[in-house]
Amino acid sequence: MSLDGMMKLQFNLKFASKQFAKSSKKCEKEEKEAKNKAKRAMEKGNIDGAKIYAQNAIRKKNEALNMLRLSSRIDAVASRVDNAVKMRNVTKTMGMVTKGMDKALGSMKYDEIARVMDKFEQQFEDMDVITEYTESAMGQSSALTTPEGEVSALLSQIADENNLEFSDQLPGVANKVDPLQQADELSARLAKLKNP
Repeated sequence: MSLDGMMKLQFNLKFASKQFAKSSKKCEKEEKEAKNKAKRAMEKGNIDGAKIYAQNAIRKKNEALNMLRLSSRIDAVASRVDNAVKMRNVTKTMGMVTKGMDKALGSMKYDEIARVMDKFEQQFEDMDVITEYTESAMGQSSALTTPEGEVSALLSQIADENNLEFSDQLPGVANKVDPLQQADELSARLAKLKNP
């Protein structure tokens, strides 16, 4: 593939990555809207409607995460293409430096040898920077994880955030226990175990 072709591919990959990231943001917005609709349905006592909106919110959340994951993967491929373009340029430059070294060694002029060696070392430093950047980009792209949620947990969260008392109407949602009460119960159980 020619250098121009690789640069076009890199541009197209970056463009696609940004489109997926934009779609992810849109899905996040739609998720928030669905959560608000679930809240309004809960306030009106419409639990079935709230469940449907909560399912939509979870679906949009998963869709947003999938779009973000695709964006990240495409961005990683774009970084690899960018690295290949830069490596091709470094290889070409190193070839010119090697030819320069051959000439310098042939004439044995120490100042010319030192200049060529400095240029050679600079190329290796540039290559190290490119490699470090690529590794960083790859590490960031694989750091995403997808949390899983359930409809009842989301409805419980919405109810808690908005001080709504619907936990008794929601199947599968346990009533929250006061942390202090739970600590007291655990202390009492521990004391019973220590003194049989």
